[in-house]
Amino acid sequence: MFTNVLAAIDRVTVCDALVMAAARIAEQNRAKLHIIHVMESASRDNRHLIKHFKTGEERVTDSAYEKSVTEEINKVYAEVLKSCGSYEIRVTPGFPWEEILRWARQISTDLIVLGPHSTRAEEKRVVRVVGKIGSTVEGVIMRENCPVMIVNPSIQKGRPAFKRILVGIDFSRSCECALCFAVKLGQEYGSKLFPFHMIPVPPLPKYSKADYEADTHTGKIRLQEFCHGFLQGTDHEYSVRGGALPHLEILKYADKKDVDLIAMGSHTKEKAGKWYAGSVVERVSYRSKCPVVVVTDPEVLLTWEDSLTAKIHTEKDTDRTIRVFSKKKNMC
Repeated sequence: MFTNVLAAIDRVTVCDALVMAAARIAEQNRAKLHIIHVMESASRDNRHLIKHFKTGEERVTDSAYEKSVTEEINKVYAEVLKSCGSYEIRVTPGFPWEEILRWARQISTDLIVLGPHSTRAEEKRVVRVVGKIGSTVEGVIMRENCPVMIVNPSIQKGRPAFKRILVGIDFSRSCECALCFAVKLGQEYGSKLFPFHMIPVPPLPKYSKADYEADTHTGKIRLQEFCHGFLQGTDHEYSVRGGALPHLEILKYADKKDVDLIAMGSHTKEKAGKWYAGSVVERVSYRSKCPVVVVTDPEVLLTWEDSLTAKIHTEKDTDRTIRVFSKKKNMC
């Protein structure tokens, strides 16, 4: 299922749940684990000007300092790394999402595992603070088409089971990609899939019980038609619910079914010329009690033409096919 799993950490001195999850996935798949720590540049003009990981004082990084950070990471994750047959640690200065993407493309990673990447989020122990998803997560999701797993620090550090997978469906191409990924993962782990769709419920009294029942029936038929071609041969259970806020209904259903993973399409949208990750993805990610995997439709990925990355932005990168198979691309 996976051959290269990339975990990006922003904390050096604390064992992070996301590395625990990435290590277990790598172990289960006999994959190589790659751990990257980006020493965030304190200045756009000098990417080597960073803050010391212990004192917080600004300094210019060099090979000796980077080696000391690498040794600290090795020490903190020593027990975790014992179970990994193969792993690599990279410490580099720069801007987090850029460096994560740079290395992800160099090693052709199959899965990127991220956490909050925010000091405030760390303090509040959530994946993001109310407002926007962490800028690192957002930057990666909008520009990378391999699955991105978001792991909340409060998630238990046990072995990922992935035996019960909820897939949020709104009939978009991104949801199709997420469904294909979930099916592939489910086949690997012997999972049961729960395709889920929420129908918006208008305020009473104009919207009657009969209206709700009719819409639910129609929604279930549409959900089955959308998913049927992908789910043949898999254990699955459809669900359609009414509500006003999709993220709340997804989370409530995930709790009810005790799911191990939520798979979602990125729902990237454009507003005033700017792309951003969909609000449902944002809200589910920082509230979920289990890991959330986000898959982006390759047709809506942002181009990546920063001067720091131009030298590795080849034609092959531009034409990368999505790693989770899509029926539309005739690869499923």
